[in-house]
Parts: sequence; C-alpha cells; structure tokens
Amino acid sequence: MSETVTRADIIEAIVAEVGLPREDASRMLESVLSELVEELARGSLVKIVRFGNFQAREKRERTGRNPRTGKEAKITARRVVSFRPSLLLRDRVEKAGLSSVRAGA
Repeated sequence: MSETVTRADIIEAIVAEVGLPREDASRMLESVLSELVEELARGSLVKIVRFGNFQAREKRERTGRNPRTGKEAKITARRVVSFRPSLLLRDRVEKAGLSSVRAGA
C-alpha cells in the first residue's frame, strides 16, 4: 500500500532527526525547494548526489490521441521537469520493494 508523504511529514522528520525547531525546519525545507525550483526555471541541471538529477526540458508540439474517444488532438509545446534517480536511490527502492513483497508472501 502506498502512502502520501507531505511537506508536513518531511518537516516532522527533520525535527525528529536533526532536532531543529519546527519553524526552522519548515524554513529550511522551503528554502531548499525554492532554490531547486529557481534553478530549474533558469534551465539549470540540478544534481543531488546519491539522490538524482532534476532537469527542465523542452517538449515539442505533437499530435496525440484522446484515449477515451480515439480522436486526434494537438499537444502544444511545453517545458517539463524530468527526474533521473541515482543508482543508489534505485537500488534502495528496489530492495525496499522486494522486502515488502517477501513480507507479504
């Protein structure tokens, strides 16, 4: 079963792990996220070692299809954010998934 982790959950984890006051942990998280967004908006590649890379990239205009009706539709050009996880992150996620599958069996 998947669970949604919110900003509040991350702030609580910072408070518990680092011992910062909740207000400082909140400010710190907002600062990190704000910096990440600003750099992506500038077109920078954001690398977080042992976590992954975030990159804003351009997608060209193309023709798609409405899955419900099958009718063709024009998809406009746009800028999207992509994330490529590090090998360490991929391995940890895979191992966590395998252990939960074994536990449920």
